[in-house]
Amino acid sequence: MAQQEGPERARQGQEHLTTTTEQGRFCVARCICGWRGPARRARSQARTDAEGHAPGP
Repeated sequence: MAQQEGPERARQGQEHLTTTTEQGRFCVARCICGWRGPARRARSQARTDAEGHAPGP
């Protein structure tokens, strides 16, 4: 069963909300804009991916 952690605001106060979702042994960061980070075994790395997500120009 997938678990989600609370939404976090992306850098620079943009209207991007990210979450991390567990998929089996992996954790994936996702954003409401459609962005998706790579599958990670470490939740902390998925959170780092989410924090580093910034909207394109």
